[in-house]
Amino acid sequence: MEAALAILIGLFFAISIYLLMSRQIVRVLLGIAILSNAVNLLIFASGRLLRGVPPVIPEAYQVPQETIANPLPQALILTAIVISFSLFAFLLVLAFRAYQELGTDDTNEMRVAEPTGETAPPQGY
Repeated sequence: MEAALAILIGLFFAISIYLLMSRQIVRVLLGIAILSNAVNLLIFASGRLLRGVPPVIPEAYQVPQETIANPLPQALILTAIVISFSLFAFLLVLAFRAYQELGTDDTNEMRVAEPTGETAPPQGY
């Protein structure tokens, strides 16, 4: 189970990096969404994947009697989901507004602040 989840996390990271290097704003936004999901899965997997063992200690005990899942990563993921959703909504609105104003979603054609008639800045190394 953990090996399959590790492969899935690696696949999510690879897809998100590929999408983040795109020139289209929509692809970049999808890359950000997939990257946040990959990070959430990575945090979730770090808290151990145990089936049927709740992360709660019974009242009679001071310490857990058996190996349990760590509840802290689950709490962190809930917070990260809310933050990433709000960030994605904000970026989606910004991208839509930029599309309305400029008429394109290509990042190279959105260089309206740069002076015209000069050579373009280097695109790579």
